[in-house]
Amino acid sequence: MTAKVIDGKAFAAKVRGQVAEHVAKLKADHGLVPGLAVVLVGEDPASQVYVGAKGKQTVEVGMNSYEHKLDAATSEADLLALIDKLNKDPKVNGILVQLPLPAHLNSDLVINSIDPAKDVDGFHISNVGLLGTGQKSMVPCTPLGCLMMLRDHHGSLAGMNAVVVGRSNIVGKPMAQLLLGDSCTVTIAHSKTRNLAEVCRSADILVAAVGRPEMITGEFVKPGATVIDVGINRIERDGKTKLVGDAHYESCAAVAGAITPVPGGVGPMTIACLLANTLTATCRANGLPEPKGLTA
Repeated sequence: MTAKVIDGKAFAAKVRGQVAEHVAKLKADHGLVPGLAVVLVGEDPASQVYVGAKGKQTVEVGMNSYEHKLDAATSEADLLALIDKLNKDPKVNGILVQLPLPAHLNSDLVINSIDPAKDVDGFHISNVGLLGTGQKSMVPCTPLGCLMMLRDHHGSLAGMNAVVVGRSNIVGKPMAQLLLGDSCTVTIAHSKTRNLAEVCRSADILVAAVGRPEMITGEFVKPGATVIDVGINRIERDGKTKLVGDAHYESCAAVAGAITPVPGGVGPMTIACLLANTLTATCRANGLPEPKGLTA
């Protein structure tokens, strides 16, 4: 068996196209232009690249991009004051504070100072609680992207067995909640789960989000299962730096029915879903119907 490759790059382009269509309609019908504010503290190279990509794609879909780049020594009070200003700005519909923050800043305090309605990362404790109780919330971008790809591949997910390997607040836990919301039977596993390979082999849908390079191998995969690889790990191999996922691609692809590659799988969906969340936040703030197919 050779798994079907789920092309996240192509799917993300499709999602951005849908967002752009909705944004154009908002402008034409209501004179509204969604605005996304991204706050970057410090000069982490990976964060700078990511923020640059976010800004570029925000403009490409017709939204306004507001970038705030602050010195690494910025005080907590100054950062909170900026967030308060963005919370009150009607031109800003989505606010994202790029993580990780410098060590002297309290990430939980900063994230929870964002207006939950503008929290397009879905990390605010209010949104976490709403998602966990099945209510309307802002949903973290990476799990939302995974859910969109799964729905596109399978149609209905109802009744499927899903195993999520990883229990992070950013991916593992919200991914499990989303799959429950789509009527899957969900198991959350992790690096300390006993008989992990056996647990994973029960899955029709296997989400690898454990943060360990190539930990999930073909022996973990039920024949024909769908493998969603959330991991992004840089490793040294044959004297070169290589990007790999949490799943060992070759061995898993030999058993699975479908699989996301790394790179080019889940990664591109994260920014696409950030834009979708900003659009959703704009619609909710103005009492307009939410965009179909772009929410959980």
